[in-house]
Amino acid sequence: MTEDTSVRDYLRERFFPHMWCPGCGHGIVLNGLVRAVKELGINKNELVMVSGIGCSSRISGYVDFHSLHTVHGRALAFATGVKLSKPGLNVIVPMGDGDALSIGGNHFIHAARRNINITALVMNNRTYGMTGGQCSPMSGVGIKASTAPYASIDNSFDCVELARAAGATFVARTTVAHVNQLSELIKKAIGHNGFSVVEIFSQCPTYFGRKNKLGGAVDMLKAFKEMTVPLGSEKKKGNPALFERGIFVEKELPEYCQAYDQVIARAQKR
Repeated sequence: MTEDTSVRDYLRERFFPHMWCPGCGHGIVLNGLVRAVKELGINKNELVMVSGIGCSSRISGYVDFHSLHTVHGRALAFATGVKLSKPGLNVIVPMGDGDALSIGGNHFIHAARRNINITALVMNNRTYGMTGGQCSPMSGVGIKASTAPYASIDNSFDCVELARAAGATFVARTTVAHVNQLSELIKKAIGHNGFSVVEIFSQCPTYFGRKNKLGGAVDMLKAFKEMTVPLGSEKKKGNPALFERGIFVEKELPEYCQAYDQVIARAQKR
């Protein structure tokens, strides 16, 4: 069996080994991303990755794309500027659940509302892993964290429902335990002409798993298989607590950059 070096062409190998903790799910997301890009056959010079701050945002340092590492929660704002200035580029924004839906929540809903052709990967590990395991907007009631030693009383966002309500035209969810589906959904999100959101459940055994006594990385991966079902599964009807996986929204609406070009064309005629 010959070594597949084509995937490695998309990586900055000089920055390995990576900084993620042993057992972190974000490396699986990186794997799914580069395999999706390879299968789509996209020239890496036509890709731009824009990230904020957090464990998830470190992905931008490991891919050999054009990359922009910005401030916490503002990645989508920077990505909007990149996309408007160079609409032909494929813009991908990896974010953590806090980066996307806490300080970055306003940028998230307005990027969805505009339907700008950007792919947002929301890596949901339900904690702020880089800064000590504080609660995130996705932690949920009853979860223990460094900022909630006696358990959180805050309800969590539903990323899929939030993206859908804000107007995103492609919305999907999967987990790092479903690696084939992960790559396929990223491929479809990149290929979609509009704002795309893929929520990815990713384990953090160092903080979230340890504080909530969920076991190690393997135990958390098994839990993802037990707590999720394919979209439309009969099991969901009998157990509403289960999370569905798959594509929730896939529709065509006017894309923001293309609509903006029409505004420019009208202005030039005056």
